[in-house]
Amino acid sequence: MLKRFLAAVILLLAAAGAWLLFQGILDRPLALPDDGLVIDVPVGTTLAALGERLAAEGVLGSPRALRLHARMQGQGNAIKAGEYELAPGTTPRKLLQQLVEGRAKLHSLTIIEGWTTHDLLLALRQAEPLVRQTLDGGPDGLAALLDLPAAGAEGWFFPDTYRFPRGTSDRDILRMAHLRMQQVLARAWEERAPGLALQSPYEALILASIIEKETGLDRERSQVAGVFLRRLQAGMKLQTDPTVIYGLGPGFKGSLGRRNLDQDTPYNTYTRMGLPPTPISLPGEASIRAALHPDDSDALYFVASPAADGSHVFSANLHEHNAAVKKYLEALRKARP
Repeated sequence: MLKRFLAAVILLLAAAGAWLLFQGILDRPLALPDDGLVIDVPVGTTLAALGERLAAEGVLGSPRALRLHARMQGQGNAIKAGEYELAPGTTPRKLLQQLVEGRAKLHSLTIIEGWTTHDLLLALRQAEPLVRQTLDGGPDGLAALLDLPAAGAEGWFFPDTYRFPRGTSDRDILRMAHLRMQQVLARAWEERAPGLALQSPYEALILASIIEKETGLDRERSQVAGVFLRRLQAGMKLQTDPTVIYGLGPGFKGSLGRRNLDQDTPYNTYTRMGLPPTPISLPGEASIRAALHPDDSDALYFVASPAADGSHVFSANLHEHNAAVKKYLEALRKARP
């Protein structure tokens, strides 16, 4: 009886020792460089294959212990593909948790205010291989492909910095940016000032895209919005150069002249009344809010200021505007060498 008891105690102690040893292996930091290590886990990689690879590289001491721990946790087949950044001090236990939760290394892409959708697609293509390419061609057909709520995709992607794991598709990044634009635009529309000459959030988006191209100064955005909204209300043409340039296409790189202003396109606001048919750029939140909260002045015109800060001179009538234009042209002539 005593012998059986002692044998049982010995077995228990041995099991406890093995368990403690096993836990110690799981909590022993991986052999990582001082600045950590980035590992790539391709789609279809098994934990066993990854463990053997890390062991061969001298990073993981016991791939068998890692597999056993994963099996005990019911996570043997639960790891996710991606690019993982292993910080110094990472243990096999933490490694498994990171792989199962899919906490992959994130990369970023910044969409700039005033870009066109053409510019955005170019940036996505240049982000390869971080961004997986699934789209062919330019913006044409993008609205239908991504199920966007308008005939064209222009304007529907919110300028911001987006973070994503390596291998995220271009479509997924576009969907993130589109969802963000929907949210910002819907919130701004709900909080809009009363009595605006805008019939829908989409019209606000169109106007915001023009404001984005007309000024880079936050203090002027509501003033520019006020000019255009008062013009719409009075039945005046908007006469804004950025819409004309957009209508001429991305190939236009020259200086806008009278011939261009007289060339009729759906975006020529010198030859056509009202807003253009679509946005002409990707507007930021400041321009969207300005479109829905214009200033309450009586200005109907603006022209670039002779100052070198990118500002404009706003005028209430054509006489004042012509005088401001004259001053601007004189400043340009004086500045020429």
